[in-house]
Amino acid sequence: MYGVFGGYTRWAVVFLIIFVLFILLVPYATTTTCTTTPVY
Repeated sequence: MYGVFGGYTRWAVVFLIIFVLFILLVPYATTTTCTTTPVY
């Protein structure tokens, strides 16, 4: 598992987790900030 692509897969998993968390938190963040501050 920690062969040639050990570092790449580790960063890929970390990036994937951050990407999923970002997608899950964007709707909640936009619904809470749209009422107070403009998003765009």
